[in-house]
Amino acid sequence: MAPIRILVVEDDRDFQYLIQQTLAASPDFVLTSCCGNEESACLAAARDDPDVVLMDLAFPSDPMGGVWAARRIRLETRAKVILLTSYEDPATVIRASVESFASAYVLKSQFPLLVPTIRETARGATPQSHLICSALLRSLTAAELAVFQHMLGVPVTLHSSEKTIANQKTSVLRKLGLQNKQQLCHVFAAYFPHQDL
Repeated sequence: MAPIRILVVEDDRDFQYLIQQTLAASPDFVLTSCCGNEESACLAAARDDPDVVLMDLAFPSDPMGGVWAARRIRLETRAKVILLTSYEDPATVIRASVESFASAYVLKSQFPLLVPTIRETARGATPQSHLICSALLRSLTAAELAVFQHMLGVPVTLHSSEKTIANQKTSVLRKLGLQNKQQLCHVFAAYFPHQDL
C-alpha cells in the first residue's frame, strides 16, 4: 500500500514539532512539508499533491483563517483536509468543518486521535465525514436533495419540469457555496469515495 502523503499547516512551532515527531514514528506516513500560514499552505498543497492536509484552524491574523485555506485546498486539489483545533465547542468545530469541506477534525486536547484519524480519512469515508456531509446537506429541501443526488450521477427519478430542475440545481450550488457541477462532484467525492462521481 502506498504511503500517506501529509502536509502540515500549523503556526505554533512547538506543536508543529510534536506533529512532525508523531508522523515520523509511522512508516506509512510521508511528510511532504510544513507551513506556518494559510497562503504558503495553498501553494504547498498545489505543488506537493498530498493525500491529507492537517490544517490548523486558528492563526494569529485570523481566528478562523484555516477555514478559507482548507476550502481553497479542497476545491483546487485532491487532498482531504483534517482540521486541527483548540476550540472545544462542537458547534464551532462542525461549522468550520462544513465551511471548509473538511473530512475530519481533531481537537488538540485529543492529540492521540491524530494518527488513527489520518489513516481512516486517507482510506475512505469515516463517521466524522458522514457527520460533516450530513451537516452540509441539511440546508437542502427533499426535492433539492434528489436533484443533488442526480447531479452526482445517482440514479433517481425527478418528477419536476426541466425549468424547475434547472432552478433547483442553481439553488443546490448556491446553498453549498459551489460554482458548478464539477466542483460539486469534486468536493463530494471525498464524502462518497466508493461512488464513481
